[in-house]
Amino acid sequence: MRDDFAVFILTHGRADNVITLRSLKEANYTGKYYLVVDNQDSDVDKYISKYGKDKVIVFDKKDVASRTDTGDNFGEMSAVIFARNACFEIAKELGLKYFLELDDDYTCFSYRFIEPELNILKEIYTKQLDSVINLMLNYFEKTNALTIAFAQNGDFIGGIGSRWKKGLLRKAMNSFFCRTDRPINFAGTMNEDVSMYTSRGSRGDLIFSITLFSIHQKQTQTTKGGMTDVYKNSGTYIKSFYSVMYSPSCVKISLLNTAFKRVHHKVLWNNCVPKIIDEEYRKH
Repeated sequence: MRDDFAVFILTHGRADNVITLRSLKEANYTGKYYLVVDNQDSDVDKYISKYGKDKVIVFDKKDVASRTDTGDNFGEMSAVIFARNACFEIAKELGLKYFLELDDDYTCFSYRFIEPELNILKEIYTKQLDSVINLMLNYFEKTNALTIAFAQNGDFIGGIGSRWKKGLLRKAMNSFFCRTDRPINFAGTMNEDVSMYTSRGSRGDLIFSITLFSIHQKQTQTTKGGMTDVYKNSGTYIKSFYSVMYSPSCVKISLLNTAFKRVHHKVLWNNCVPKIIDEEYRKH
């Protein structure tokens, strides 16, 4: 694995249950990794004792918060946004060129493909994550994107007819491949990923999810620690409105069409990002 890259696992209150670290090892990841913990976490000493001082990076949450646009005056400090923004300074101090931000609750990394005989979309758990990451970094370098991400399970609802067939999605959520010299100032206490890809995307930044590879994440609000308490306290209504506030021209409040309807954001893509026109239409 290349020396100018590392994985950052953003974690809080889960020293005994960093699921992502186990998943990285199961996927045979051999590169650098660090657990990013804030100094207000009561589990700091436990993280250091269990994983080693050289693997745990503690940042000053109050300091980062003073330089972060939370979009509110609630004073909520349990949000992941502070760790997201702190990672760029941490990567610089470590001398890294690239890094990957991951949440701490990923159960596996997988590859999606079509089963030709059955003509259905299937998946296989990745056992060569080093190679996958190198491919992602190669694409990241060639596209000059602001950030790229693995797809999420929800992107594959509908199987072979889902968003998988697009190959690229103009969004990035949960996992972020980043360049140290190209910092992203995440904003909004919640929904900071959606607010980032809509507001920055509307300004012409390239932001992609690659649908060949995906992460499996624990169901929201089922695992103790992290942002679970924040979501339970305010629900998805307030969460979704952050992105409406940052990108009112292309994000609105809607309802998820599921058995139990709930408020969620809806991105109006025709209003959101510049279109990428096929190369065949270039005028020479």
